[in-house]
Amino acid sequence: MNRAFGRKKDKTWMHTPEALSKHYIPYNAKFLGSTEVEQPKGTEVVRDAVRKLKFARHIKKSEGQKTPKVELQISIYGVKILDPKTKEVQHNCQLHRISFCADDKTDKRIFTFICKDSESNKHLCYVFDSEKCAEEITLTIGQAFDLAYRKFLESGGKDVETRKQIAGLQKRIQELETENIELKNKVQDLENQLRINQIHTSPAGSVTPKSPSTDIFDMVPFSPISPQSSTPTRNGTQPPPVPSRSAEIKRDLFGAEPFDPFSCGAGDFPPDIQSKLDEMQEGFKMGLTLEGTVFCLDPLDSRC
Repeated sequence: MNRAFGRKKDKTWMHTPEALSKHYIPYNAKFLGSTEVEQPKGTEVVRDAVRKLKFARHIKKSEGQKTPKVELQISIYGVKILDPKTKEVQHNCQLHRISFCADDKTDKRIFTFICKDSESNKHLCYVFDSEKCAEEITLTIGQAFDLAYRKFLESGGKDVETRKQIAGLQKRIQELETENIELKNKVQDLENQLRINQIHTSPAGSVTPKSPSTDIFDMVPFSPISPQSSTPTRNGTQPPPVPSRSAEIKRDLFGAEPFDPFSCGAGDFPPDIQSKLDEMQEGFKMGLTLEGTVFCLDPLDSRC
């Protein structure tokens, strides 16, 4: 993995692996905003983005707008940006999409990271102001990335095969459920046709006896003659056979091998599993670059 932790190579990680893998590390910060950048990495890239967003923030501040506060939740699953009061997720940046993270070694408040947007595939630079925690947050993101990549390598092979099987089974379930609905509709059509035939074959003026399962108000839906009954109709002819439901249900909803969709967490996996895993592998291989740099290079920045 092409990682460049720069000046932080001599730093030890700040959190236990369990804290980032089973829980998350929260931080409070002010969110200056995000802006599109041309490259996934580079000090100059983030420096320009920070200047741009700081300038925009100064304009908004002069108009009376305050810099919004956010809560960051960092784990091996990504960096979530939430409203600190409502806990509504504003942005969810997956770690394999984060390619560059840097803090301002002179300001001690400003830090930023570049993340590839999941919908537009554009690289966005997110900029934050945190009370003297910029370096700590940068290191936490680096540690989470390192743990996530190790976890991906350790379990990736088995997960790929398992998720492929789950995806195939889920697709088969959907197909069988569709077939089942179509078969039910066909059976209902045959029942209706049988009812019409019985009415047409009854002598004029005669009343067709009600099925024992219906009451005087005929509130119970019509059911076909039981397969065990061999009683002919009034004209001596046997009604056409009704397809047996049990025979068609033998083509069960879960295919030849029984499968419980609730045991696999169907909602956890996207439709195109292999494409998602390939994307994760590509993102982790690109690596995360951590750097400490100087963003405040002009009088405007020095007042931030």
